[in-house]
Amino acid sequence: MLDTHVALWAITDSPKLPPKARELITSPKTHVWVSAASIWEIAIKHSLGRGDMPISGADAQRYFLASGYRCLSIEAEHAAAVEDLPSHHQDPFDRILVAQALTEPMRLMTHDAQVALYSDTIIKI
Repeated sequence: MLDTHVALWAITDSPKLPPKARELITSPKTHVWVSAASIWEIAIKHSLGRGDMPISGADAQRYFLASGYRCLSIEAEHAAAVEDLPSHHQDPFDRILVAQALTEPMRLMTHDAQVALYSDTIIKI
C-alpha cells in the first residue's frame, strides 16, 4: 500500500519518487493498493486550496484506478486498530494507513521516517 505522497509521486512520475520505489511499484509481482483514506486526505487538502495538493480527490481516484491500483476501504477493524498504535505520529491519515497495513497485513511504502517507526514491515523510501 502506498502512502498518500508516494501514491501521488507515482501517478505524476515525480522525480521525488526514488528509483527503488518506482521499481517496486511497477513490478509485475506487486499489487499496488491505495487507501480510501488517501483519497479522503487529497480531497480535504485540495478543497482547502493548499498548494501542495494540486489534484482533487475525484481526479486522484481516477488516476489511481487508471494506473491499476486497488483501493482499500476503511473498515471498522482498521479504525479500532488506531487505538493500539504507539504515538509515533499524530497525523490521523498516516495513523489509519499504518493501522490498515498492520491489520490486513500489507506492506506500507512511505517517505515519512516517523511512520516507518511503527513496524519493520513498513518500507521507508
